Formats: sequence, structure tokens, C-alpha cells
Amino acid sequence: MICYILIICCGLAGNVLSKGSRSSSRLNTPVLSVTSKQIVIQASQTLQLQCKGKAQLAWTSPDSVHPDQGRLSIKEYRCGFQDQLHCSSLTLRGASAQDTGAYACKYSTKKRKRQAAVYVYIRDALKPFLELHSSIPEVVYLTEGRKLIIPCRVTAPDIPVTLKKFPEERLIPDGKKIIWNSKHGFIIPDPTYQFIGLLSCEATSNGVLYSTKYLTHRQVNTIFDVYLNATNPLKMLRGETLAINCTVTAEWNARVQITWDYPGKGNSSALITNRIDQSSSNIFHSILVIKQLKDTDRGVYSCNVQSGPSTRDTNTTLVIYDKPFISVKYRHRPTVEVTAGQDSFKLSLKVKAFPSPEVVWLKDGMIAAEKCARYKIDGYTLIIRDVSEEDAGSYTLKLGIQQHNLYRNLTVSLVVNVKPQIGEKAVSYQDPGTYLVGSKQALICTSHGFPPPRIQWLWHPCARNNTKGL
Repeated sequence: MICYILIICCGLAGNVLSKGSRSSSRLNTPVLSVTSKQIVIQASQTLQLQCKGKAQLAWTSPDSVHPDQGRLSIKEYRCGFQDQLHCSSLTLRGASAQDTGAYACKYSTKKRKRQAAVYVYIRDALKPFLELHSSIPEVVYLTEGRKLIIPCRVTAPDIPVTLKKFPEERLIPDGKKIIWNSKHGFIIPDPTYQFIGLLSCEATSNGVLYSTKYLTHRQVNTIFDVYLNATNPLKMLRGETLAINCTVTAEWNARVQITWDYPGKGNSSALITNRIDQSSSNIFHSILVIKQLKDTDRGVYSCNVQSGPSTRDTNTTLVIYDKPFISVKYRHRPTVEVTAGQDSFKLSLKVKAFPSPEVVWLKDGMIAAEKCARYKIDGYTLIIRDVSEEDAGSYTLKLGIQQHNLYRNLTVSLVVNVKPQIGEKAVSYQDPGTYLVGSKQALICTSHGFPPPRIQWLWHPCARNNTKGL
């Protein structure tokens, strides 16, 4: 009987060991020394947490806890059966109310994302709220379709907090429309216009009333237009100063974020200034300035605008030239032909220049626009309206960049072809006249045209008159 009992005990002990070994081998999630999801300690006390797992461990804590302050110490060591596990201890001395928050232990490798966490309240009778906005309210954005959180977190879970709307309206949490959560604050799942305005969270500690204020702002996200004050492509000389203004028009009460992408962004070579138009609160400007342009600054400059989920962008390409230049060539040949009577004719040459030069067209050595009202300059092109024979001649395109003492010109000949015309045809004869048989007569044909027309005479004999009696 005793042997039987010993066998059973040994079997149970074996099961316990086997379970223990299996549980240690299944530590997909680290294990904390505390089993509850939240704990409360007093301010100025020491917080101690231990964590174990089957791989190297790391800790996350509230932003107020910095290792370089000397209050925090983390020790790592091996633990468990035959030191098969990894253990880590976190010690925070002189804990303060601002250290309230989540403390989590996780595996340090990226492949293992699971963690064990505990929320630590650090009770302080003089600081019931983690953040106190008494004189200047904190702005909380209200976005349609998203829950609204009034983040008046407290340093202990049992502190009663009241939510009020200016001036004296009390908003009572009902667990549905308004939910109180000591770790987050007041949560409004489906906010309406009722919650727009000045809200305050109030709590009484040791007979003193504490109030932290929040200003809710209904955020709209509609972006109407985004445009630059620059052409595309934007051409400049090396060494010049670049200034691009990105203008954004958006819906009233919208708040936009403007960022730039440009070739020298990694070196922060640009000075960027953002401002709101003082005359209209829905027009925003972002000005990008680069002094002393270099070859590495050439490329695409993109203005990116974001307002909530809405995004827009626009861009331009910057071309940088080493020095100013003018190049002018014939499009086809130095002589151009046109026909008189044509409604309009464009006389143009191939021009490449930077910066843009002054343009003057000459006709036979005189300024064309002053010589004839039918001449009009459009860019580098001379437009001749109602082309006539007198428009034939030599035309010179003069180009100049005075500030760089750079000048070029090129002459093209315009030939105006005139359709042949017979002068006598324009005169209407009532009676061709009669002449005696055998008499000598002279026929005259006066013609005009360009090139000079070739005259050819043709004779078409008339049929004899067979009238009786003749």
C-alpha cells in the first residue's frame, strides 16, 4: 500500500515538473511579477517590477521616465531551471505623479511582438491630474466619425472626476454617450456639436478643487487648391536665390500641414517659412528659399499638403544653367516664301535663351512694329496680318540680355509671291469695236505678278457669219 502511494506521488511530482518545463518552453509572451493589470503606489515610493521570458527582454515606460535621470535602473540576468530563461528587473526610485502610465516588458527582437504590461498609478494628493491646463486650455480636435477623448488622466483610479462645459453645464457619463476611463479620460464615441467649446475636468483632493481645461475644435479637412508661384520648368542661373511660394486654400477652420520634398532636403539647404494669410484664415503659405543655388539643387520641388486624411500636392522642376546664353537659328532656310492676300503669316526663328532676352524685329533696317501697324510681335515670332506685296524684304531678329552684355541677331529674307493679274481684264468693254479687213492692229496685254509672269498668246478664230444677203 505504501509503495502504491509512493508511486502515485512520484507520478504527480513528475506531472508537475513536466508542466513546469512545458510552461517555461511556451513563454511566447513574457511574464511579469505582478498578475493584476493595474497597481497603485504612493508618490516618492520605489516601483519594482520583474519580468521573465525565453529571449532577451526590453522595457517601455511613460515619457517622463528617462534612464539618464538616475532614478531608473534595469538589470538583466539569467533565471529559471539551469538558467534557461532571461529575466529583467525594473526599479524606479522616487516615483512621481507624472510617471503614471503603462509599463511593459517585451522581447527585444522584432519577430517577437507580444508584451506583458501593467498600468501603474502613482497617487499624489497634490496632483490628481497628470496634466493640468488651468490658464491656457489644451486644444482637442473633434473630427466627424471619430471618437473624442478629453485626456484628463488621473494619478489614482478612485479619484472622482466631473466633466463640465462652459459656463456651468455638467456632462454626466452614462457609459454610452460619455464614458469615464481613469487611464484615458472622458471618451465620447460619437461626438456632436454639443461637445464643441470649452470643457473642464474637475477633481477635489484634500478639500482643494483642481481643474484642467480643454478647448474642443471641430476640424475640417477639405483642401480646395494648391499652387506654386513658379512656372514649370523653373529656370535659374547658378548662384542665384530661389524662392518658391506654395499657396493653399482650404475650408474654413481647416488646419493644414505643409511639407516640402526637394533635392537638398537631406542637407536642409532650404529655409522654409509657413504663415497664414492675415486677411483670410483659410489661405496658407509656405515659402521655400535657397540662397546661392548649386548644381546639386536642380530637380523636382514638391509641395505636399495634408489636412487630416485629405492630401494634395503640386510640383515644379528646377533647371539650373551655368551661365546666360542666346542661340538663334533658321527653322528651315534663310529665305521664306508667302503668298500675297494671306490673312496672317508667322515669321519665326529657332531661339533658345536664358534669361529671357529683349526682342526687336527690324524690316530693312527699321523697327518693324513702327513701320507698319499690321506687324505684331508674339514672343520671338513676328506676325504679319493681311500679307501684301510690300511686306517682302529682309527681316532681322535682334536679341539682347543687357545685364549680361550678351547680344545675338539673325536675318531672314521674306519673298512675297503675287498671283499674276492682267490689267485689261479688269476693264469692262461695252463694245469691242470693228476693224477693216486687211488693216493692221496692235493688241496689248498688261500683266503683273511676282515672280514676273510668262505671257503666251492664243488665237481662237470666230465662226463665219452666213447671214443671207452678205
